[in-house]
Amino acid sequence: MFNRLTLTLLLAAVASPGLAQTLATGPEITAAISGNTVQGSMTASGAYTEFYAADGTIKGADYAGAWTVEGDTMCFSYGEAPDCWNVRIEGETVTWVQDGVDGGTGTIVAGNPNNY
Repeated sequence: MFNRLTLTLLLAAVASPGLAQTLATGPEITAAISGNTVQGSMTASGAYTEFYAADGTIKGADYAGAWTVEGDTMCFSYGEAPDCWNVRIEGETVTWVQDGVDGGTGTIVAGNPNNY
């Protein structure tokens, strides 16, 4: 019985790798994102490259917005109500998670290399 239970738990862990990954805390999000650029792709809207200034502004190629960290979520506002996401950070990789579903990924790039 012990071996069957162990095998079941192992198979469940392998089948659900997302469950083993930890979401970032508010301070971890701020430390990784503030003053840096993230470039990647969102499932719903496609490719993006954004600079997240320390003053809470977002700068893109032809648009601007605002960002805040509220609790353990990062919130984005582009002229409408904020849209908040949990964040997984693994090295330079960011995964945006909303309602338990991965909605996009990105790579953290130091500073503002695009001069937005």
